[in-house]
Amino acid sequence: MNGQSLSVLVAGGAGYIGSVTVAGLIRAGHKVTVLDNFSHGFRAAVHPESRLVRGDISDAVALQDACSGGIDVALHFAAFIEVGESVADPSKYYTNNLARAIRFFDLLRENGVFRLVFSSTAAVYGNPESVPIRENAPLQPVNPYGWSKRLVEQLLTDYDRAYGFRSVALRYFNAGGSDGDYGESHHPESHLIPLILNAARNGTPIKVFGNDYPTRDGSCIRDYIHVRDLAEAHILAARHLYAGGESDAFNLGTGRGYTVLEVIETAERVTGKNIERIITERRPGDPPSLVASPDKAREVLGWRENLTGLEEIVESAYDWKRKFPEGYGDDHD
Repeated sequence: MNGQSLSVLVAGGAGYIGSVTVAGLIRAGHKVTVLDNFSHGFRAAVHPESRLVRGDISDAVALQDACSGGIDVALHFAAFIEVGESVADPSKYYTNNLARAIRFFDLLRENGVFRLVFSSTAAVYGNPESVPIRENAPLQPVNPYGWSKRLVEQLLTDYDRAYGFRSVALRYFNAGGSDGDYGESHHPESHLIPLILNAARNGTPIKVFGNDYPTRDGSCIRDYIHVRDLAEAHILAARHLYAGGESDAFNLGTGRGYTVLEVIETAERVTGKNIERIITERRPGDPPSLVASPDKAREVLGWRENLTGLEEIVESAYDWKRKFPEGYGDDHD
């Protein structure tokens, strides 16, 4: 273990990135309480060495229970993440991702917790003017999901100024891979790597949304980061806040981009299977390229991405898929 052991509250610790982060925290010697209402998380994804409190982030009784032993830093993963759904049902996203977040932060303050690591997203940048994207790029989301995260970031800035509620916002690019028994299981699945692996397993085609972008093969370019490296950034952010570090926002990516077709080709190499492509129309709002500049996280947090290759990410995801072919199933409770 490096440094002092912290007591950490992980809201959404039964989800994909939350569960991997919990595993990393426990490996590093920290004490973890998971708070989850299991609307999207899975009971099987809760680390056996964590303390589980079942409840919503807006539930005062659950928060009091979760914070009863004293919490040094809270990590907030409890949000809805589907862009298309946010466009179809913005009320759902603003209610959960914004209104409940406000309640959560206020309950944390009431329980003496004034440090938070927030799960944000590259979607706060919208269609970027240039790549790689730096943290000072314009924040101009193009969908309700991105706006819900952007508004929480602004809220946290105001909470720091008014209440001394310090936070780190981590703007994820594309997470992939697994960590032992903890991997990616969504119902329905919408993320590219697990969709491709499902296609390889089932012998079904994968849709490619557009092949006429101004990229090297016409398909969109995205920055893929291993979920274990993503988890490590949360641990470093928690230590940063506990040590008195200032509120800030950081990109989490590798600085390298891969096209959709390159990801499919990588999955073919990893699985040894041919994967049929179906080219369809572009999705509205999909930028040609989203690639992070991770320099700030490296400089301020001391973060280093150790599992950086796309093949390593896909292999890790494939290993988990073979171990858990049906994911966590429907065991949300």
